[in-house]
Amino acid sequence: METPILSVLLFVFAAIAGAVGQFLYKTGADAAGGGILSYLLNARLWAGVVCYISVMVSFIAAFKKGGSPTVLYPVYASTFIWAALIGLFAYGIPIKPVNIAGMACIVLGMYLMGR
Repeated sequence: METPILSVLLFVFAAIAGAVGQFLYKTGADAAGGGILSYLLNARLWAGVVCYISVMVSFIAAFKKGGSPTVLYPVYASTFIWAALIGLFAYGIPIKPVNIAGMACIVLGMYLMGR
């Protein structure tokens, strides 16, 4: 079964949305005061929730188009790459050579799983 390119693109979008959701959860948690209302009324946390809902909707749409899990889930693993890039640009967290090696393994794994 061939996986449609649209399904792959939906999973790339899901990976980016997942990484943005992680960033929003972190910034929202940092901004929260600790009380329950500081979490419930936190716009960043809610935006993170919206990101994760969009991830699930993208998954459903991709599978509806005929995507194969063995091809698509490795694409979603690129979330770790997107999160590292967000960490670099938003917080100045360096990407070390060992991180780059891990990212290369993710990309290689995505390639091999898609074959």
